[in-house]
Amino acid sequence: MSKAVTRSVADGVDLVKNVLIPMRDGVHLAADLYMPAQRDGQARWPVVMEYTPYRKDDVHLASRPFYLAFPRHGYAVARVDIRGTGASEGVSTDEYTLQEQLDGYDAVEWLARQPWCDGHVNMMGISYGGFTALQVAAHNPPHLTSIIPVDFTDDRYTDDCHYRGGLMRMYYDIAHYGGQMVARNALPPYPEWSGDAWAEVWEQHLAHDEPYLLKWYRHQTDGEYWRNGSVRDAPERIQCPAFLIGGWRDGYPNPPLRLFQHLQAPSKVLIGPWNHALPDIAIPGPRIDYVHEVVRWLDYWCKGQDTGIMDEPPVVVYAQRYQTPDPDRLDTPGEWRAETGWPPPGARQTTLYLGTGGTLHDDPQPAWDGIGGADVFDYDPTVGTTCGLWSGGIPFGLPGDQRPDEVFSQVYTTQPLMEGLHILGWPRAVLHVSSSAPLIGFAASLSDVAPDGTSHLVAKGMLNATRRESLREPKPLTPGQVYELEIEIDCTAWVFARGHRIRLGIASADWPNVWPTPYLATNQVYWGPEHPSHLILPVVPAEGSAVPPTFHPSARTVTRHAEATQPPTWQISRDQLTGRTALHLDHSSSWRVNDTTVIEREASSTFEVAPSRPSEASARGRHFYRIMRPNQQLQARADVGVQATTTHFHLTIEVEVRVNGALHFSKHWVESISRDYL
Repeated sequence: MSKAVTRSVADGVDLVKNVLIPMRDGVHLAADLYMPAQRDGQARWPVVMEYTPYRKDDVHLASRPFYLAFPRHGYAVARVDIRGTGASEGVSTDEYTLQEQLDGYDAVEWLARQPWCDGHVNMMGISYGGFTALQVAAHNPPHLTSIIPVDFTDDRYTDDCHYRGGLMRMYYDIAHYGGQMVARNALPPYPEWSGDAWAEVWEQHLAHDEPYLLKWYRHQTDGEYWRNGSVRDAPERIQCPAFLIGGWRDGYPNPPLRLFQHLQAPSKVLIGPWNHALPDIAIPGPRIDYVHEVVRWLDYWCKGQDTGIMDEPPVVVYAQRYQTPDPDRLDTPGEWRAETGWPPPGARQTTLYLGTGGTLHDDPQPAWDGIGGADVFDYDPTVGTTCGLWSGGIPFGLPGDQRPDEVFSQVYTTQPLMEGLHILGWPRAVLHVSSSAPLIGFAASLSDVAPDGTSHLVAKGMLNATRRESLREPKPLTPGQVYELEIEIDCTAWVFARGHRIRLGIASADWPNVWPTPYLATNQVYWGPEHPSHLILPVVPAEGSAVPPTFHPSARTVTRHAEATQPPTWQISRDQLTGRTALHLDHSSSWRVNDTTVIEREASSTFEVAPSRPSEASARGRHFYRIMRPNQQLQARADVGVQATTTHFHLTIEVEVRVNGALHFSKHWVESISRDYL
């Protein structure tokens, strides 16, 4: 095995490469340690561990400023490759396995035993690293002092990148995470760090690692597969303090407050207006120096310093306000709001009733005029293109003006508000509906309509109507029968200004975020005394119950994606003869790891659906991952294709690895998977 090598990477920070951490079954995980420069051989520090499958040796330090900041504040940082990924031994066949969680436990305890550790180990990470922090904490390692998960989920079925309201997500796993991991997991560790284990580790990965995508498509209903790693089921198992950080435009807006209200250990919540990115670089802003806040948290729990952070309100959120919905905007207006607890003091529910002429009223009598009715709309599988791209890693994709989608939806709108309305929490749409199809989804969009008619998406919720009783056991619809559906809309904080209107849009698609359901359908939304469809808003006082803290602004700068030298492509086209609609995404990035190594990533994907044939929607993606070195070029390419029919998803996955242009490895997977009321 290789011997760990120490070198300086920045003023006051040493990097120890490829430390091997033994697991209980003899497999070794590879870790890089970012440590305070050792001027005293007896020094001992707390540790912050990030635990992901995203190849520690490819780290771009500019994307992880805390790797340098924490050591300068007296903390060591351990970046650990998950089993079967990067430079770690073993095999990776899926995300968030029980073995992965137990490995994380072992890594925490091993770090705590090292002579340079003072016994305090914390876990922090964004996305996958946030998931693993929660999952490992649920196993209660004795030396896990605290966790700081960012942009995370507590429920792997209801709130992750694979399913939404019992509908299968479409674009994300093909265009980004799922396909990318096929290529990334095929790349080798670096020979200068792995030593004589280099060939064995790489060949083990190539021979036995599997695409995660196949398992996600096989498990289309909630169940034990998804319950593994879903800490929402038993939050009391997390016994260490937790600092939960999220964003309203992130793909995971629901878990922070949902988990916070059930945790028994000391905890705090910070939610900004951000997408799926760290708060110092996220859009839309304002961006903050979150590292400063995390250091205050760590100093309190690890060093016993009274930093004041636990005297501040436990819930701090950014209350957003209307702005012109530019999909490439960098900031959003609003203000920070703090609460002494959850639910927030003074919270109440306001009910708006759907009524005649596409209206929303707070009094059912004017809405219904003593009678009931129904509004009819046809299912258009291309609706959803204006609501933005579900945010789980692609750095662009904010929602735009909703009116192009609202033309093909059923919308209900209030009169202009006589005074401002503040909401915080989960809106809910209770709809009485019927459909001509045995399988259909319903999407409920809450929007803020400006005086000029522009419609800004506030938040959205979805439900596959066959999951109306259970996410585990779907039941088909009886065509024409009226059903009551309760659709939870994503958690949000929003201020509707005086003179603006509140709108509820109802459609049966959110393309390309979720797969179209396969049957043509005509749907009806019922309202009136017998079928009182309504919208419930979580209203709060204009002022929070506590004074929010003042955050340090981020020192980092962001620019509009359209202004980049090579801007990403987010293009939607429609064939005028057939109506067939296509989304094309193309984005790339590159960064320098060190003096000799540059990483390049490219991804392109296309998604198609025809309004007259929604069953035949398709998706295909291609991912390149290259390691460029003076004497070597390594390239992994993954191609993923999914062709749907009424009854099946037909998947093809291919990976190819080249070394200096020569074919080194290739493998493919082909599988037909039945649609389980999707």
